[in-house]
Amino acid sequence: MSKNVALSDIILEIHVPDFNIVKDFYGKLGFEKVWEYPTKEQSGYLVMKRHNSILAFFCGNEEVYNHSFFKRFPKTTPRGYGVEVCIYISDQDIDTYYKHVLETVGEKYIITPLEIKPWGSKDFRMVDPFGYYLCVRESGNIMHK
Repeated sequence: MSKNVALSDIILEIHVPDFNIVKDFYGKLGFEKVWEYPTKEQSGYLVMKRHNSILAFFCGNEEVYNHSFFKRFPKTTPRGYGVEVCIYISDQDIDTYYKHVLETVGEKYIITPLEIKPWGSKDFRMVDPFGYYLCVRESGNIMHK
């Protein structure tokens, strides 16, 4: 039996209180909605894709704060603390993409502007409206040093 499967065995699931903000912000980054299960209590789910990058979002309402694990933390805890979400841009030039992000999302979300890193590749760092830390990199192969 043949199945269509995701390009990775690990899918990042980001817990957020509002899918509309997600669709607007990540839409400006070039992500498109693949499918969405309507928010109902704690069961909303949204999958978005940009080229080969897939992000899944859970809940979509205030019930996210009552999740069995996450409810032990205050609502004011920065979302994604200690996690860096890396997005590789392989379908266009990183300079062009960075300019697009500045024009559509704005500088207020940029933490570190586009620059060449000591290891020789370009990236920029930003934060999404919920506080998740994003590293946007030019195309590369993480499997090779």
